[in-house]
Amino acid sequence: MSFDGITVAAMVHELNGTLSGGRISKIAQTEADELILTIKSPHGTDRLLLSANASLPLVYLTQYNKPSPMTAPNFCMLLRKHIGSARLLYITQPSMERVIILHLEHLNELGDICRKKLILELMGKHSNIIFCNEDDMILDSIKHVSSNMSSVREVLPGRTWFIPQTTQKADPLDISFEEFSSVLKKPDTLARVLYTSLTGISPVMAQEICFRASLDGDAPAASVSDAAAEHLYHVFSGVMEDVKNGTFCPNIILKEGEPIEFGVFRYEQYGPEYTVTVCSSISSMLEDFYAARNTFTRIRQKSSDLRRIVQTNLDRARKKDLLQKKQLHDTEKKDKYRIYGEMINAYGYEVPEGAKSFEALNYYTGEPVTVPLDPALTPQENSQKYFERYAKLKRTQEALTVQVKETEDEILHLDSISNALDIAESEADLREIKKELTENGYIRSHQPKKKQASRKEPASHPLHYRSSDGFDIYVGRNNYQNDDLTFRFASGNDWWFHAKKMAGSHVVLKSQGNEVPDRAFEEAGSLAAFYSKGKDAPKVEIDYIQKKHVKKPAGAKPGFVVYYTNYSLMAAPDISSLQKIDD
Repeated sequence: MSFDGITVAAMVHELNGTLSGGRISKIAQTEADELILTIKSPHGTDRLLLSANASLPLVYLTQYNKPSPMTAPNFCMLLRKHIGSARLLYITQPSMERVIILHLEHLNELGDICRKKLILELMGKHSNIIFCNEDDMILDSIKHVSSNMSSVREVLPGRTWFIPQTTQKADPLDISFEEFSSVLKKPDTLARVLYTSLTGISPVMAQEICFRASLDGDAPAASVSDAAAEHLYHVFSGVMEDVKNGTFCPNIILKEGEPIEFGVFRYEQYGPEYTVTVCSSISSMLEDFYAARNTFTRIRQKSSDLRRIVQTNLDRARKKDLLQKKQLHDTEKKDKYRIYGEMINAYGYEVPEGAKSFEALNYYTGEPVTVPLDPALTPQENSQKYFERYAKLKRTQEALTVQVKETEDEILHLDSISNALDIAESEADLREIKKELTENGYIRSHQPKKKQASRKEPASHPLHYRSSDGFDIYVGRNNYQNDDLTFRFASGNDWWFHAKKMAGSHVVLKSQGNEVPDRAFEEAGSLAAFYSKGKDAPKVEIDYIQKKHVKKPAGAKPGFVVYYTNYSLMAAPDISSLQKIDD
């Protein structure tokens, strides 16, 4: 997730191919640190977003517009005055710095041709958008930086713009093997040496270069042999050659559906558990990546309260389950008290008065048994006491057996809700989960029932995949969807899948009356494994059966079903080969 010099180079290559020769038709400052330039070129009209946000500096082409403030800020007004209809000549990147320079040409008040530069610096908290003349004198900037704020460089009107050289890094585009070898002699890990010594190389790119050279990026750089250093240099030079030639492949790397990284080259360091989505352009890669990241972050934040409620109730139910099972275990001695009572009734007439115990033959087992007695009580009273203990433990056992089953069902139900939270992708998913928690008493409702029923929120839908053989497979996102999928959507001859003895989604393979090949069964099983609590295991046992054999007990909680005869298969939770359908 690093907007490094290589990503900037790819973006400059893309912008030159799309915007060069275009003319600025509109300038809007949509945020305090963000501009959107509308540029008309022979290719059409494009919007270029330039953001100097300290936490997320970005530049990309977008189809979306943002509302502008009623009164344009001073920086925006200055740009409109000078370059409101300027022509964009070309775009450059100094060396491999995270700097993009838009070279502009316009007519001044006298009709003479003038040139200006609009410079975007993508440098974290030091990011800025700077407007200069052709001699690099600053006319204005979206952020003013005085000497009190920075001892390295002032960014104020009248000052000369330059790139501050706070670290002595080599230019990776023309570094020689001798210079490269000297870099490797630094006392640090191999990957760190690369990204701290060469301009525009991010940590993830440094690790990728090491991986392509079959070297450990976390090993000491000094331990690299001369032959390995030469091989690393050739790999590195190949990457730089692709940068020079503009040979890029924008892509997004996902793990379990969550975007974790983007790159302008295909990363080889990520294993088969990661999914790669190739994008049509650098701009679409950045826009899609950050939109998806924002969605995941927002859903994770919004689900945190629900997760806490589920986890609190799960912990409480598990403690209750342990206590109930311990108490149930203690009731197993009830038969001993019954036998004591029977032995006293059978042999009590032989017991002398005041005896503390007596020996008798257990006629159930044929073995001798010692029966304790209370010397203050008569044999009949001792017998009655043991029968009362037996009756009490029997009643306790019967009650606890029911309670243990209820607690186990509650744990399964909460586990299924926890699994639904893990796979939730939208606010509609979270609404349905919250509704289930409210209906089952885990969340107190503060709205009248009539008002709740009158509100119509957009509903979420089951996940839809297509197998390698063209069969449609559906996955429930939560317990309500599981019920609908199994008992309303699926037909009798469709196949139903579920992870064995663990929380997970219902998976329905639509047969359409056709014979289903083994590969489709395996892929549906993989989906059931992936969308279950066992998704981190290498293999998960999956039960599958025709839907007509799946029943729902009366009064059962959402998502709870029973079945008595089923097939089983072992499936890996890998769904990378499956096509996801966006309905």
